[in-house]
Amino acid sequence: MGRGDLTNGQWARLQPLLPTGKKPGRPRTWTHRLLIDGIRWRTRTGAPWRDVPERYGPWHRAYDLFRRWQRDGIWKRILEQLHAYRTAPYVRRDAQPPTDA
Repeated sequence: MGRGDLTNGQWARLQPLLPTGKKPGRPRTWTHRLLIDGIRWRTRTGAPWRDVPERYGPWHRAYDLFRRWQRDGIWKRILEQLHAYRTAPYVRRDAQPPTDA
């Protein structure tokens, strides 16, 4: 795992927001997690797509995923859901309702 890669906690929060894409056939060679880490590496560094390190899978797979999700509005939906999660009021389960004095 690289310095800027998703932690297990970050991945656990992000994974349920991703499209399932259950197609019959052979399983993926490159996981969404690896490809997303490659996309994040490219975004963070500003390097050309062709310079994405091989540990993230083929650069063109990361690029294709990025463009497809951009075209389909997936990135926007993910950001909106993460923003809603982040800005939602925190409610403790054991909190008592306020009493009027």
